[in-house]
Amino acid sequence: MENWRNDGYPSDFEAKQMILEIGRRMYAKNFVASNDGNISCKVSDHTLWCTPTGVSKGFMTDEMLVLMDVDGTVIRGNYKPSSEMKMHLRVYKENPQVKAVVHAHPPAATSYAIAGLPLNRAILTESVMGIGEIPLAPYAMPGTEEVPDSIAPFVNTHNGCLLANHGALAWAGDAMTAWMRMESIEYYALVSMYTHGLIGQVHELTCDQVDRLIERRTRDGITTGGRPQCRNCSQEGSGACSSCGERPAGEADAHKSMGEEEEVRMITEIVKRVISAVKL
Repeated sequence: MENWRNDGYPSDFEAKQMILEIGRRMYAKNFVASNDGNISCKVSDHTLWCTPTGVSKGFMTDEMLVLMDVDGTVIRGNYKPSSEMKMHLRVYKENPQVKAVVHAHPPAATSYAIAGLPLNRAILTESVMGIGEIPLAPYAMPGTEEVPDSIAPFVNTHNGCLLANHGALAWAGDAMTAWMRMESIEYYALVSMYTHGLIGQVHELTCDQVDRLIERRTRDGITTGGRPQCRNCSQEGSGACSSCGERPAGEADAHKSMGEEEEVRMITEIVKRVISAVKL
């Protein structure tokens, strides 16, 4: 197997092998159905390999992949790229440090996207340190410029986002890290769904705990991810502690209580629907 070049990009062969492997993992983990999802990986400042449209990500072959430039012009390949490549190209344009993008429809994360809920509560130390908060991009018509416009605000500050009523998107400096971030997003969503919706109880991290995790995350070289809300913050993100901004305690507690009750109600309903669908 070929190695990465000195310019920090994988070779054509390596990029294509990573895309095929990620596609198989994506399909095996039920992160996509039918021909859903797409993957891309840059091999230079101006070119990238991507998945074709109309093909299951679990059954792709080397010759199906498409080489295109960052303007969207196909350079090599017999298949057409997905119209959702516009979303990938926008990520690369906004943040030149990104070299790979993964888009999928993992069930738990997509349920949050459908419910209109971001993944922004500090419940998992691994999530705080690895991916941070996952914001929700507003609804956009698939295949249009609305989609890249909706994700653009998050590309330089976060490691992924939910797409309202659509799915999830993750990006990174290499393809496997982008894929692992997608896995982490789904795990974050699943644990949040279990604790909030099924168990009905969750012990969120404090501001001090979140701050210390972010300090360690920064030391480890991860400078993006935003700051998940500690347990003293309201669902609207209004701070109630020194790290998040002062607010009268009574007011904060009232907003927090209403927000949590509403979130638990919404997530419980989602879980019930998912369980009912599985039984069918």
